[in-house]
Amino acid sequence: NPDRQRLLDRFTMKDLAFKAVGVGSVGTFCCVALFMTDDNEPLFLQVKQAQRSVLERLGGKLAYKGNQGRRVVEGQQMMQAASDIFLGATQDDATGRQFYVRTLKNRRLGAVSEISEGEALSDYAQLCGRTLARAHARSGDPAAIAGYTGKSDALDDAIASFATAYADQTSADHAALVKAKGTKPTATKKAKAA
Repeated sequence: NPDRQRLLDRFTMKDLAFKAVGVGSVGTFCCVALFMTDDNEPLFLQVKQAQRSVLERLGGKLAYKGNQGRRVVEGQQMMQAASDIFLGATQDDATGRQFYVRTLKNRRLGAVSEISEGEALSDYAQLCGRTLARAHARSGDPAAIAGYTGKSDALDDAIASFATAYADQTSADHAALVKAKGTKPTATKKAKAA
């Protein structure tokens, strides 16, 4: 895209570092590149190897024929309200590996302990639910989704039941991990204050 290229031309790559990725991407290439302007304004871009969709295992009809990085980019653009201006795809012709590029946003929810009090956590959960619903609505046919879910509370109840069961399983898994490791979890701030 020429306008993005013009913007990127203001930056010079200064450094490159390999980045460890999550368990779903073990063995794939991922790096972070640091770009700087002449005025020392930084830009961090992540280059990540794109793999075939796990949905392809369900049948050939779901196979994406083009660049897998482009598939990831198209999915992101479909779901996000405002897409990353540097989101794009490329390919290493020498190896045949396909990649997607995006602005690195390595922000975590750092203040979880500050928002986990009753109403704040509920508000945060509602925002997450709305964001997820919006992404699904943008990537599917909203009329078909509305027709499928209907007007009853059945879907809401099913999702709530699944979430509760998932939380219970997570707690049980954590307890098993603590028992296996022979350690106890550290006390929370609230417990220390008491």
